[in-house]
Amino acid sequence: MIEIRALTKRYGRNEVLTDFSLSVARGESVALWGPNGAGKTTVVRCLLGLVGYEGSIELDGLDVKKFPKATRQKIGYVAQELSFYDDLTVLELLDFSADLRGLDAERVDSVIDEVDLADHVDKKVAELSGGLKQRLGLAAALLPDPPVLLLDEPTSNLDAQARDGAIRLLDRLRNEGRTLMVTSHHMEEVGMLVDRVIGMEDGRITIECDPTDLAERLGIRAWLQLVLTNGSTQAAVDILTEAGFTARRNPRGVLVEVPAQGKGRAVATVQHAGIEIQDLEVWR
Repeated sequence: MIEIRALTKRYGRNEVLTDFSLSVARGESVALWGPNGAGKTTVVRCLLGLVGYEGSIELDGLDVKKFPKATRQKIGYVAQELSFYDDLTVLELLDFSADLRGLDAERVDSVIDEVDLADHVDKKVAELSGGLKQRLGLAAALLPDPPVLLLDEPTSNLDAQARDGAIRLLDRLRNEGRTLMVTSHHMEEVGMLVDRVIGMEDGRITIECDPTDLAERLGIRAWLQLVLTNGSTQAAVDILTEAGFTARRNPRGVLVEVPAQGKGRAVATVQHAGIEIQDLEVWR
C-alpha cells in the first residue's frame, strides 16, 4: 500500500530525512517511533504531498508527486495539533466536511456511530474535551472511508483516561483492514496499536522490529516490586537469585530486576515455589 524509496528531505542545509526507505503492506499497522525531531512527522508530510522531497513515494501504486490529489483521497489524516471551527457543533462541522467532499448525510451518521460521538453531536467544538476532539478528528478523517490512516502522535495531548479510550478506538479501526501509520514516542502505546515498529533517530531508521521486541532491542530492563506473604521475603530472594535474577529485599518485599520480556518468568518462579504474591508493581 505504501512504498517509500530513498526518501530525503532538506530544509536549507539541514537534512531531516536521509535515504529513508519503507514498505507497508495493505492492511498492516506500522508505528514510526522515536524522540521529537527524529523525522516522523516529516515522513507523514511527504506522504501527504505537503512538502517537496527527493526519492519516491507510491501510495496504492500511484506516485505521490505525479498524482497528489488522487493519493490524498486515499488517506485519512489526523494531525497532532487539531484545529476546528470552535463555534460549530460536532454535527455541523462533520456536515460541512462531508459537503466539501460531496458526501451524503448517511456517511456522517455512520462515522459518528463508528467513533462513539452520538451523545455529543449538539455540543460546540469549543466545549469538547481533548479526547472528544481526538474522536472528532478521526471522524472527519474517516468520512471518505479511506484505505489508509495517518495518525500523528494521536494520544500526545490526552490524559490517561482519554488515551486509553483512543487506543481502544484505534485498535478497532486497525482490525477493519485499513492500513495504519502512527507516529509516536510512547513505547507502551505502539505496542498496543501496531504490527511493526520503525525506530527513527536523526532522520534514519535505526530499529525495525515487532513491537513486543522493542524494549528488548533497546536494552530496556524493568524492576518488579513483589509484595509477598509474611515470612517469605528471604525465601523469594534466594529462589530468584538461584534462577539467575538480580533480587534483593526492601521495606515492601522483594525488588527483582528483569529484562523487558521477562516479568512473567520472575513471577512464575516465585509462584511455583509456593510463595503467594499479594501485589506487584513494574518500574521501567
